[in-house]
Amino acid sequence: MASKPKKDEKNEKEIEVLKINKWDGSAVKHALDDAVKGALLEKPNSVECFGLVDGRLLICTLAVGVAALALVWDYQYPFPQSKPVLIICVASYFILMAILTLYTMFREKGIFAVMQQKDGSNSKTWQASSEMKKFDDKYTLFLTVKDAKGVREASISKSCANYIDVNGIVFENLVANEVSRLYNSLNNEKKDK
Repeated sequence: MASKPKKDEKNEKEIEVLKINKWDGSAVKHALDDAVKGALLEKPNSVECFGLVDGRLLICTLAVGVAALALVWDYQYPFPQSKPVLIICVASYFILMAILTLYTMFREKGIFAVMQQKDGSNSKTWQASSEMKKFDDKYTLFLTVKDAKGVREASISKSCANYIDVNGIVFENLVANEVSRLYNSLNNEKKDK
């Protein structure tokens, strides 16, 4: 993924243009995810929350700490002496990797952006997740809001060609329009009883 600055003749400002390899499905999905995240953060009174990422980083840090402990212990006490500690460290590492896998599958669930929005006493948590199957051009965006009314979700599924031109340039304004449409529909939606 590469970006290059482009001059705007009217304002003489540098505008960052995001250009990607349009044949790389992973790069396309990540570029569209970044555009969605940017559009969400432009909403009023919004602050990004890093709780999900912090949880993943904590598990990874523990795993690296266990591996470093095994390395240092083996350096201090060469192999025959360090065997019990190495067995415990290797087992702990694999347990932590299993926990990380479960965490990403069941807790993160593909969520790439979490935003907290406060208006006086009202507090809303917005979550954005997406999916794009391998060898498929359909990009599906899920936007979820949690507030006092409950949990509501809206989604949209369109071809990624709607947001990326033939040269691989991402039209962030088109992505922002879709995000705004979903955002407004969830903001105006009343919970049916």
